[in-house]
Amino acid sequence: MTQIAIVYPLLVQVALALGLLLWLARLRTGALQSKVVRPADIALGQPNWPQKPTQVANCFRNQFEAPVLFYVLVLLVLNLRMSDIVLVTLAWIFVLTRLAHAYIHTSSNVIRLRGGVYGIGVLVLLLMWIWLAIRLLSATV
Repeated sequence: MTQIAIVYPLLVQVALALGLLLWLARLRTGALQSKVVRPADIALGQPNWPQKPTQVANCFRNQFEAPVLFYVLVLLVLNLRMSDIVLVTLAWIFVLTRLAHAYIHTSSNVIRLRGGVYGIGVLVLLLMWIWLAIRLLSATV
């Protein structure tokens, strides 16, 4: 397996964030054009957007919480040339949980289900960091 394999799940995670951003732009533009929202109602960041743009905005914002630790880990793994099948597999599982979380967040928004998927993703992320730490410690002994 090549070191670059860990980049593919990273690209999917970035595509998710950018896709949400584009969707949010379309929803907000539509809300402004249809006059559902007036510029004065949101000019200072007031929470006056309709439900769907708010859901998508919250989901987009969420891509800069736990996923930041994923981005850092992938860059570190690439820099150290420590990608392996375990990390690549865990990276794909993490990104799949992020995709599922985003789907739930922007559709039914069932908190219990969303929270469960989020928890699984965080657990996978924790396992990735533990695996990397073990590999680093065993490489320096």
